[in-house]
Amino acid sequence: MVVPHFGVTLPQVSRTWQDAKMAALECEQLGFDSLWACDHLYGSPRPENPVLEGWTLLSALGAITERVELGMLVSPPGFRNPAHFAKIIATLDHITNGRVVPGLGAGWAGQEFVSYGYDFPEPRVRLEQLAETAELLRHAWAEPDLTFTGQYYRTDHLTIAPPPMRRPPLLIGGGGEQVTMRIAARYADIWNNFTGDQPRLDHKVRVLHAHCRAVGRDPATIQVSQQALVVIAEAADEVAALLPRAAKRYGGNVGDVYGPLALSGTPAVVAERIEGHLTRGCTHFVLDFFGRDPLIAARLFAQTVLPRFRD
Repeated sequence: MVVPHFGVTLPQVSRTWQDAKMAALECEQLGFDSLWACDHLYGSPRPENPVLEGWTLLSALGAITERVELGMLVSPPGFRNPAHFAKIIATLDHITNGRVVPGLGAGWAGQEFVSYGYDFPEPRVRLEQLAETAELLRHAWAEPDLTFTGQYYRTDHLTIAPPPMRRPPLLIGGGGEQVTMRIAARYADIWNNFTGDQPRLDHKVRVLHAHCRAVGRDPATIQVSQQALVVIAEAADEVAALLPRAAKRYGGNVGDVYGPLALSGTPAVVAERIEGHLTRGCTHFVLDFFGRDPLIAARLFAQTVLPRFRD
């Protein structure tokens, strides 16, 4: 039996440090496998919405949690020099005793880049920077005295000391089939499918596996992850009342909350939908629980769905 990995998105936008701290500690106690932050400098959809900085948040949580992995979904290369970024991740890996899962993406929120003084080049350049950053990180964590010369980044006798406790598993997120997913096939340990592409998971997995074979990689060596909104309640009528609100609040960003793969329903239905993901090769989930208090839904999931997928 495949044992799926269940991660939880942390409260981060328009929430306080205390909100994030208490949610993280409870989700670890409930038995979830990982906690995830986003690397945004503005709180969507408006710049004035407060948001906690992602890597600072993970560092603080790394010192007070004990078991859960801590991941980022996802960091654009343009925010940080990748050699320095490798050092940041290695340090956090020591703070957490080897529990960091760095996630990379090309970045899309141009206003964040410009407001903070970063360049926001055309998509082709951002994707080239993504590939180069992924390559540099993998070399930097494993090779002392690294000299790396790329089109955008370089190092001169770089040594990351101390190196990370383990070679951090690298996640790459994004559904671009021609470039982004090819980069994931080459460099990622985990590829994450965006919520909006959840209904197309079958197709996306086929594309990913084709890219793996094209670069000479066994598709079984890359884990498929799905970012997903969870709308769960004990009774079907409660779910029916929640679904229109979820669809209105999140719109197309979460795909079809009514579709056959949507994690919407009673615990039995949600568990069945997870089984559907497993048959499609997806074994890793980053869950965003819907509700006025998302922890209520997280508790119900932990009590009723998690045990179905544990030995």
